[in-house]
Parts: sequence; structure tokens; C-alpha cells
Amino acid sequence: MTNEQSFDWKPLSETFKTAADAAADVTSERSRGMRKVVVTEFMSLDGVIGEPQNWSFPYWGDDVAAFKNAELFGDDTMPGSDTMLLGRVTYEGFAQAWPGRKGADPFSTRFNEAEKVVVSNTLTEATWENSHILKGDLPSGVNELKARDGGDIYVHGSKKLVKSLMDAGLVDRYHLIVYPIVLGEGVKMFDEGTAAKLKLVEARPFASGAVAMIYEPAD
Repeated sequence: MTNEQSFDWKPLSETFKTAADAAADVTSERSRGMRKVVVTEFMSLDGVIGEPQNWSFPYWGDDVAAFKNAELFGDDTMPGSDTMLLGRVTYEGFAQAWPGRKGADPFSTRFNEAEKVVVSNTLTEATWENSHILKGDLPSGVNELKARDGGDIYVHGSKKLVKSLMDAGLVDRYHLIVYPIVLGEGVKMFDEGTAAKLKLVEARPFASGAVAMIYEPAD
């Protein structure tokens, strides 16, 4: 299931506008200690996270939009984000898809304006708005980001980066939106041999049958 599909972005913009109107007025200046690294993924029942634009949209709704909006803007349950930490492949895909969406809705505008930190030792330039390249020692660079003032740091997609962050003990929370679909093929989040002990913080069901599973590393 790797064929590209075209889809109408307008319904997503409308649900994001609805979510933004309902959201609390939360600023990135809220005092809450060190920033967290949050891995957020769209995932099938068989663990596939690759190319979610090809299979997740039929399950989209106002409730999913509100959850994603809260990740970015914050609400009573999460503080919001102003920084993305991305692997090169995910960054390059986002840099093609998102700039043209700026101004369509509050989410797309803020998503474009947020700081993007792309982890790569081969990329020579990052031209998407407010982008920077992180080279060299990953733990040192990420810990420096976490020590700065601001919102939480979200990792989208970026399978290889997620594995490196997990190995270094740098992931503070996982937001896995699990969709009621078995794909049978595709890029999976966890390869054979990947091990982690997690504790469930919250399971938030959506009307479409998708469920947001929120985990933190177990003590």
C-alpha cells in the first residue's frame, strides 16, 4: 500500500478550525519544568506507521482533529508544542507537503511556523521555514533542546530517529493513534528486536474506532 493518492485537504482544514475555536487559550510560556520529547504516530493494528495519508483519512473526525490540535496548541491535558524533531526522510516529505497549507487553518499555520530540528549527518541545508539541522551526538543535542524554554518537542514519523531516541532513553511519552485497520505491509514502528517497557497513561477512543494510546516509559 505505497501508491500515492490525492485527497481533498478542505475537510481537514474545517475540522482544525473547529478544534481551534474550541481550544483553550494556551501559550508556550506556561511554566512546567523541562520540555518533554513526545513521539506521535498514526498506527495500524499491525503496527504500520508508513504513509498514513493513504489509509488514515477515512477515520478522521472532529475528535481526532481536537486531539492533534491539543498536541500543538495545548489544552487541559497537554501543554502544547513549538518544536518538531524529525528524521531526514520525514522532514523532506513534510517540507514538500506543508508549506502550501500555511494560512488554510490555525493548525497548518502554526505547524509551518514551529521550529523544525532535522536530525541528519548528510543533509546540507534545510529550507523549510524555521528549520535547523542537528548533526553529531544525538543525546547531547536533544538534551540541549529539552533544557531550553518552550513547549514540548514532538517527533512525527521518523522511524529510525525514534529507535535512536528510545535506545538513548530520550522519549518521555508516546501518542499512538491506533486505527482499526490491518494493512498487511508497510513500514512498522517497531522492528524485531526492539524492546521497551511502557505504562499506559490514557486510552482515548474516537468515534471512528481509532484510539489514542498514550504511554510513558515504565519505571
